Amino acid sequence: MTRGLRPLLLPALVLLAGIAASPGGWAVITVEDLPDYVVAGQPVTLTFSVRQHGVTLLSGLKGRVEAEAGRLEATVAAAPGNAAGRYTATMTFPQAGEWTITIHSGFGDSKLALVPLQAVEPGTGPSLPLPETERGRRLFVAKGCTTCHRPGGAGPDLSGRTYPPDYLRQFLANPAVAARSGPVQMPNLNLKQPEIAALVAFINTERQALR
Repeated sequence: MTRGLRPLLLPALVLLAGIAASPGGWAVITVEDLPDYVVAGQPVTLTFSVRQHGVTLLSGLKGRVEAEAGRLEATVAAAPGNAAGRYTATMTFPQAGEWTITIHSGFGDSKLALVPLQAVEPGTGPSLPLPETERGRRLFVAKGCTTCHRPGGAGPDLSGRTYPPDYLRQFLANPAVAARSGPVQMPNLNLKQPEIAALVAFINTERQALR
């Protein structure tokens, strides 16, 4: 690890993600406000929630967030947020490039590795905006969907399935509109409308890219 780097991070996202092998079972990490990119040298805050079995919010955990790009690494401890089961971490990426972010919840071995995120030089931006399906793919990971919606997961396997867009939008906004289809009822993640639109685009088209 490069000791000279100071811990710094990026804005957060919200949903499901890590797997835990512990006496308490497994957990899902939910991140808020996933950015399309971050700016090198400027601090950003990541906010995330941890739910045991994807449902019960867990407080009192000592999690951390790790970031790496090539041989550069940085780690920052997560602090309790402003609500039960919610945590924040603030980090700055020291240089432009593609950064891999891993959130360790502090509950057993549960962790969430995000799709690599681009850090750009100050005063610049990405060469092209993210396509809606790509943004949805990143959110599908960041929101923890990959924890439950996979073969053998707690929720239905979404591989090879498509859904009427109107129904999918209603369900993502309020999962209670559908009966429970597995051992765990999906919680309401309070997704924003742009997040829902991106997830609908991805679920109905490109999700196999995660496999």
